Amino acid sequence: MTVADGAKVLVLGLGSRQGGVGVVRYLHGLGASVRVSDRSDKAALADALATLADLDDVTYHLGGEDLADVNWADVVVRNPGVPAESPMLQHARAHGTPVEMEMTLFLRACPAPVVGVTGTKGKTTTTALLHAMVQRRWPAAVSAGNMGRSALAELDAIAADPTAPVSLELSSFQLESMGEHRMSPHVAVVTNIAPDHLDRYPSFEAYAETKAAIWRYQRPDDWVVLPADDEVVQRLAVGAPGRRVDFAAPSDPQRLTTAGIDLGRRDALRIPGRHAALDAIAAASAALVVGVEPVDIEHAIAGFAGVPHRMELVATVDGVDYVNDTAATTPIAAIAALLAHAGTHVTLITGGFDKQLPLDELADAITEHADEIVLLDGTATPHLLALLHERGREPAGPTATSMADAVALARSRARDGGVVLLSPGCASFGLFRDEFDRGDTFRAAVDALDP
Repeated sequence: MTVADGAKVLVLGLGSRQGGVGVVRYLHGLGASVRVSDRSDKAALADALATLADLDDVTYHLGGEDLADVNWADVVVRNPGVPAESPMLQHARAHGTPVEMEMTLFLRACPAPVVGVTGTKGKTTTTALLHAMVQRRWPAAVSAGNMGRSALAELDAIAADPTAPVSLELSSFQLESMGEHRMSPHVAVVTNIAPDHLDRYPSFEAYAETKAAIWRYQRPDDWVVLPADDEVVQRLAVGAPGRRVDFAAPSDPQRLTTAGIDLGRRDALRIPGRHAALDAIAAASAALVVGVEPVDIEHAIAGFAGVPHRMELVATVDGVDYVNDTAATTPIAAIAALLAHAGTHVTLITGGFDKQLPLDELADAITEHADEIVLLDGTATPHLLALLHERGREPAGPTATSMADAVALARSRARDGGVVLLSPGCASFGLFRDEFDRGDTFRAAVDALDP
């Protein structure tokens, strides 16, 4: 649906990132009467509230929830962080109040073709690489979505050149409403699907089906770009309505290729690991679909320096590289980071909040590939510690209750020529506000080390 001038719209969940702010500004610009409800208090939302301070006719109900706000609203716009079983949402649906999210509003309003990217791991890097490729042909092209950039806030920039494809990172939470409203982007890219967010979804199957919404409702002339060796994706994608491109690792590990097109040497991509090469190939496959020339794709890969918080080299201190991979919030992401540093002395900082994901394979990978182990406090850490004990491994010291303690302990065990790798394999809640706060805290702790 479209939001009419004068409509009463309840924004359910402002959040601490830019999506909620973008929604409020967009709705206000349409002439809607906007009310914000969030269970967090003013202190927790201070940055977002400061950004919206010039909109003095927006009202806020913070620090709790009241069903009267839903009764007031003509439309509810749900933040991705608000789960489907929220009593506020259930009340809205029971009373026939439409429920939207930023991405459903955006897809209706966007004048340009949209390339949506999702996956359990690799979606941010793939989206950033895709954007770099698209910009080679359309310099004013826009990228937005789950990386913390409101898509709605970019509509004016998109309208300046509606021929330029938009690169849109999509989380499973954002895809929930797209599935409910039967909406998919023009080009859908999936990096992989593996267990994640089982603290939110009733099963892995439910989580995977939510991811599949990215292609489920495409038209026959749309495109879907899928990993050829991902059994879960391949099973779910049988009968996908769009035109299909499958990508895979090249037969020559020294090259980057897709669809029979050579895109240059693997070492031109300055991110280690097989997963990074697959991200580049996925991005290139999508870029070719929307009309980017191979030579521009090759140049974009060579110029790509990576994404903050994902295999990010923070500093080299006393001959040791300190790498921030805080975005590795799942076991498979941390395993990929360990494999990317195979053959290097690795001091791993791991552990954190429990998302109800199995940790056995992570414990196996740590046992095989981590020389030293530093554990961060969190609800998943005792279970991970028990699994490591079963495999005869001991952490370097007591579980760290701060990032400064973790980095100090890691430094004491690191070796010249090695790496201190923050790749937790778990969520961040408890010690940190979110995974980006965790990465920022790691960076600050490393910066504070004496040279």
